[in-house]
Formats: sequence, C-alpha cells, structure tokens
Amino acid sequence: MKARVTIMLKDGVLDPQGEAIRHALGGLGHGGVNGVRQGKLIELDLAATDADAARAEVAKMCEGLLANTVIEKYSIEIA
Repeated sequence: MKARVTIMLKDGVLDPQGEAIRHALGGLGHGGVNGVRQGKLIELDLAATDADAARAEVAKMCEGLLANTVIEKYSIEIA
C-alpha cells in the first residue's frame, strides 16, 4: 500500500521560498503569478493492507516527525 503526504505551510505563515519562486517567475516573463506556496511531497511504501490503519499510522508519522504541526498542515492520500 502506498501513502502520499503533502505538507504545506499553514495559511498566514510567511513562505519566503514561495516568494522567491514567484519573483523568479516574474523575472522569466511569467508576470501573471500573484502568489506561490511551496511545500513537500513524501511518498511512503507501507506494509499495511488496511487503508484506515495505514492512514492512522501515517498521521502518527506526520505528527511525530514528517510535519512541523506548529506551522505546517498535511494531507494524506492512501492508494
């Protein structure tokens, strides 16, 4: 079973990397970009066979290590 975790900064948290990307895109002629939020994508290959149990385990991973829940939010996809 595979899990895909998307981690993004919470709304209202300054994203300097996103702003740098937006600025660079403008310099390359892509002036219509008003904002960029940059994040992380983590793919996990799990031994679990139950989707609900896998989701719960991945949530524990996110809370304990993968995401800084003070400033980041995460979403989990199980396939």
